[in-house]
Amino acid sequence: MKYAWMELERRQFPLPEMCSVLDVSVSGYRAWLGGGTPGSVRLSDVQAVVVIKTIHAEVRGAYGSRRMHRELQGRGHPVGLSRVERLMRDNGVRARHKRRYKATTDSKHALPVAANLLDRQFSPAAPDRVWTGDITYIATDEGWLYLAVVLDLFNREVIGWSIKPRMTADIVTDALAMAWFRRKPEPGVIFHSDRGSQYASHVMQAKLADYGMTASMSRKGNCWGNAPTESFFNSLKNERVYSTRYATREAAAADLFEYIAVFYNRRRRHSTLNYCSPTQFLHDWISQQNQQPKAA
Repeated sequence: MKYAWMELERRQFPLPEMCSVLDVSVSGYRAWLGGGTPGSVRLSDVQAVVVIKTIHAEVRGAYGSRRMHRELQGRGHPVGLSRVERLMRDNGVRARHKRRYKATTDSKHALPVAANLLDRQFSPAAPDRVWTGDITYIATDEGWLYLAVVLDLFNREVIGWSIKPRMTADIVTDALAMAWFRRKPEPGVIFHSDRGSQYASHVMQAKLADYGMTASMSRKGNCWGNAPTESFFNSLKNERVYSTRYATREAAAADLFEYIAVFYNRRRRHSTLNYCSPTQFLHDWISQQNQQPKAA
């Protein structure tokens, strides 16, 4: 609170004078201003490199300089972005090379197709307003493994998923069921997907109706119609799958679970969420709502 007041009044009073009156240090104020923790010790370059390499190993090379910068600040280390960029560059610490993710879908079918209700409006105002779904494939030495996910667009959390050796309609209904049992939303959720046969299937449409959800599908040939879900798959592939050889489907399934449930949802800093993790972003939003005055 003291630092926030100092920031408001810094044009009116000299910084040393304000620090003396409020009994705080100039370095503490500057650490707060830079997003760090007041009172924390500034790391030397050698110390900072050790911490950066430790984080780099923990996240398996997933973070570039911006996410690394936010992670360092979140751990109480007041360090600037330009310094992080320099230290990473000089010490050969790089995020995994990004490959372009190619989305695939089977849209050549005669099943009914829903209208595009979402229309690329990817920022709902609250949780459980818009969910999205998609499928991708993972190579293993035993053959292909398929992953279907359901995301809540509000906090980009993967709230449901299903992993199977075949890409049949039950892979998407199982992922949807998991999401519904975890959230149990009120009726009216929009569920957006591509036009794939699994999503257009009668069994999937019946499941959506049972849950009181409304189907929405991307326009034909529109690669951006389900961009947030494809972005998740892009992160998954680049940060984990492309660098890993899976000897068995079981090993792949275990690694996918760890990436989704442990790393992506709970730890990975998301640029769209102001570099919070999905679960932290939702937790902060709920806390803010609880602090709002209740209507009489």
